[in-house]
Amino acid sequence: MIRAGLTALLMTLGACAPEPAAAPGLLDLDCAAPFEAQRAKLAAQPGLVPAPRDYAEPYSFYSHEDGRASYLITEPGAPGHPALMMQKVVAGAVRTTGCPYGDRARYEELYAYLDGLKAWRRK
Repeated sequence: MIRAGLTALLMTLGACAPEPAAAPGLLDLDCAAPFEAQRAKLAAQPGLVPAPRDYAEPYSFYSHEDGRASYLITEPGAPGHPALMMQKVVAGAVRTTGCPYGDRARYEELYAYLDGLKAWRRK
């Protein structure tokens, strides 16, 4: 269920390709900002492309058109909701960061799963 969306999210990160020139306006997460305000700000970034919404999954996915960053935004019913996560290519490696606003234990499970997909390879 969530695997397909998260796998697509990771694949857009350019498979750890060399880091291109900095994308203008690429936003990092600000965990001090309220969830809804940050959600709106992240989703409104120039160059951010939403993944097709699968209404069976309580997540929204967005990837920057240059492939250097992707965001996961939880929807009601998702583990750890509300939460935001970001995967960004830094020095040729994918780094996962996030902001837990809800249930911390459930957020940690989601974070571990998303972060663990970095090593997933298609056979």
